[in-house]
Amino acid sequence: MSGLSYPIGQFEAPTIIELEQITQWIDEIAALPRLMESAVAGLSEAQLNTPYRPEGWTVRQVIHHMPDSHMGSYCRFHWALTEDSPVIKAYDEKAFAAMDYHKDLPIDISLGLLKAIHARWVIMLRNLSPSDLERTFVHPETKEINVLKNVIGLYAWHGKHHLAHILYLKKRMNW
Repeated sequence: MSGLSYPIGQFEAPTIIELEQITQWIDEIAALPRLMESAVAGLSEAQLNTPYRPEGWTVRQVIHHMPDSHMGSYCRFHWALTEDSPVIKAYDEKAFAAMDYHKDLPIDISLGLLKAIHARWVIMLRNLSPSDLERTFVHPETKEINVLKNVIGLYAWHGKHHLAHILYLKKRMNW
């Protein structure tokens, strides 16, 4: 089950994060909307409503989750860049994914939203100064202090993580 839940493993931030690594992560964030679109192109409604693992989200829920999650991160970056180590707003991602309206929401809307949010986010990320990369926010539940350069890596991983859910499901199901 761990392989189905974390097909690319869990995120582990490097101890030392060089500018080249940050640039690579930003490039991965920039590429994600196109890769997601490609991964779900031509899938039927039944396929979109297939969970990527037992007790897991459907492909449709994964697609709708991506802009929800990444909009939240985009806002967290803004707060961290404009306030001193703000406590950010957490959200219940499982409750978001289970919202009834998602069942009828065309995935093209969420794919378009993902594309738009990533276009703005990537421009912001590419313009961060070395001191901006060291700015922080605090998670209200864990009290963890999050450094923006680490969060870039986390969200590059997050995109690949959910993309792998879809791609591995397609491979297992011979779609």
